[in-house]
This record gives sequence, structure tokens and C-alpha cells, in this order.
Amino acid sequence: MCRNITELRGLEPPATDDEIEAAARQFIRKVSGMRRPSPATDDAVESAVTEVAEVVHRLLGTLPPRRQPPATLPPLRRPEVRARLGL
Repeated sequence: MCRNITELRGLEPPATDDEIEAAARQFIRKVSGMRRPSPATDDAVESAVTEVAEVVHRLLGTLPPRRQPPATLPPLRRPEVRARLGL
């Protein structure tokens, strides 16, 4: 299903809160089928993003270290994405 979500486990330096939130947001967009929530659904979507991000934080904290880093960089670490976002 979400093959475009980048692996966060094993990154050096470890995944940031922003990277985890971005992955959670992408997952929620995918499963909900909504790219931009309406004002009526915004609270539910934001709550779901927060919950998923919390679960991911716990998961990454309990998994053993990887032998090798992931093959791809998360979008927020890519120079072209950072330039586009003005970071």
C-alpha cells in the first residue's frame, strides 16, 4: 500500500519528529483517501496523525538497530525537497 513512505528506522542521525509526522500524515492521507481534509474532517485527521506519530515513535524506540541504513533518504533530507519547501 504506502510504498512511497520512506523507511525511518536506521537513519543516521535518527528520524526527527518532523520526518515521523510527515510519514504519519502521508499514511493518513493514503488510508483516508483525502489529500486535503475539509474543515469538517480536519480535527479527526489531525488526531489520527498525532496518534500514528506517537505509535511510530514508540515502535522506532523498541526495534533493534539495523545493520545498514535504509536505501533512500526521507524527503525532508533531500536537497531538492528542502529547497522547494524553503528549508
